[in-house]
Amino acid sequence: MTTNTSDASVIDKAPAHNSMAPEDTAELRKLYADFEAMHLMPLWTQLGSLMPMHPAPQAIPYIWKWSQLYPLAKRSGDLVPVGRGGERRALGLGNPGLGGRPYISPTLWAAIQYLGPKETAPEHRHAQNAFRFVVDGEGVWTVVNGDPVRMSRGDFLLTPGWCFHGHQNITDKPMAWLDGLDVPFAYQNDVGFFEFGSEKLSDETTPDLSRSERLWCHPGLRPLSGVKDTPNTPIGAYRWEHTDRALAEQLLLEKEGFPGVFEPGHAAVRFVNPTTGGDVMSTIRAQFHRLRPGTATPTRRVVGSSVFQVFEGRGSVVLDGTEHKLDIGDLFVVPSWVSWSLQAETQFDLFHFSDAPIMERLNFARTVIE
Repeated sequence: MTTNTSDASVIDKAPAHNSMAPEDTAELRKLYADFEAMHLMPLWTQLGSLMPMHPAPQAIPYIWKWSQLYPLAKRSGDLVPVGRGGERRALGLGNPGLGGRPYISPTLWAAIQYLGPKETAPEHRHAQNAFRFVVDGEGVWTVVNGDPVRMSRGDFLLTPGWCFHGHQNITDKPMAWLDGLDVPFAYQNDVGFFEFGSEKLSDETTPDLSRSERLWCHPGLRPLSGVKDTPNTPIGAYRWEHTDRALAEQLLLEKEGFPGVFEPGHAAVRFVNPTTGGDVMSTIRAQFHRLRPGTATPTRRVVGSSVFQVFEGRGSVVLDGTEHKLDIGDLFVVPSWVSWSLQAETQFDLFHFSDAPIMERLNFARTVIE
């Protein structure tokens, strides 16, 4: 939604004053010492940080270059075995503004996972919701609750919370992909559970289509198999061929003079849960964007965190007024209320995930287009 910020602007311009700044006395110092001893924190000393005039995130906008990430992932593959204990060879992207915490934002976790030739990552499950997005490569199958799901370039794959899952690489080549989870949100709210599963995959077959796709992935059709609405999507993989076609058709419709694009020159789709029409997971929204060459999006500010990965093409992102050039595989984070816009040099394809379902359900969502 677009929000009128006139009221906030009036507040921002209100004269600064502090009528609750008492004169420093021995009695006052004793009062504050007694507060500290009783673990009391008076609001009048903290209002500016607890209730700012607008979001003031500790997380900062930041770019990770694929040309630097992938060689580090490969080196870890050469030196660090995958298996029980560490579980996954995943390189978490830590936001420099979050004091060393392994989070890309206060609500989202992102990592580059690397699986070497013929390697298997054992099964486990956790309460946190997870997905995978493949920027390049093939030959890995992820098994989700016993259902083998092929992973290929451009595919968006789901592992909702508390589903057992493991991965196997059947080829002689390594593969790396993007992992996204709601780990920080789960950690902050103490809702995490974890359980080890089988050392070997529960199903080592390698079908072209998973059982979930065979049941659910038919346009406009829902099986009458007794499956009820679920908070997370029952689909294991959203295939690139369908995403690509949807984006291409939007731009073709625009060229023909018909509605369909999100903004001029900007096609976009959202991955949805077919049982509800809502987001694929209760805490994470996933979308895909395609910009025509030369297209620039409006500058916007959004409450909540977003992460983008460039899938194809060249362009740039402007974050808080600073332009950053982007190539295939590059990732960037947009913290809450940081201004951003995209500019396409060539056709520019980007995968995008965010914490929007959390913000919307809690009625904190707000967007301003500048």
